[in-house]
Amino acid sequence: MHEEEAQQRFQELVWPQMQGVLRTALLLCGGRTAEAEDLAQETLLKAYRAIDQFQPGTDAKAWLLTILRNARIDRIRSTGSDSTTVSLENLVRDPVAGAASPPEIERGALAENPAIVLETFSDQEVIEALRRLPEEIRWTLLLVDVEGLEQKDAAAILDVPEGTIKSRAHRGRKMLRDDLLPAARRHGIVKG
Repeated sequence: MHEEEAQQRFQELVWPQMQGVLRTALLLCGGRTAEAEDLAQETLLKAYRAIDQFQPGTDAKAWLLTILRNARIDRIRSTGSDSTTVSLENLVRDPVAGAASPPEIERGALAENPAIVLETFSDQEVIEALRRLPEEIRWTLLLVDVEGLEQKDAAAILDVPEGTIKSRAHRGRKMLRDDLLPAARRHGIVKG
């Protein structure tokens, strides 16, 4: 592929996804802006170098997020470990089993417009709650709920079975709800 053709493909396929790559990198890096920008830049550089390997008709976002994931893994391996990584096997309790259900949410407002509930939280509250999740679950929620990928695409990016994505998404949403419960009480979304 000629340089001019590679640049054009990059501009068409990759450049529109840049904000999503940076947003995902920022969340994965625990809000450390410089580290996230470096990771996003590394991802875009690798994508540019491999643009001739991108298969037309496939999802550019999924392709880029796979490159981002692999770049993140390479960085963790090269530095030893990542202090924000928590293994699911090391969780003290299963967040799905045995946890008390949160108090009842005002069903009228939720049924009419569930986005109202989400908008009640500040971006910072949601970001901090996401950062506290184990990395495997954080990745899953970022891909499925934030980036809007299909579960099968998220499974391909994370190289796990689709059932694992379903399980992680369920666990992660429960963990996120539990983490945001105090803020929901402060905002008057939840009684009690």
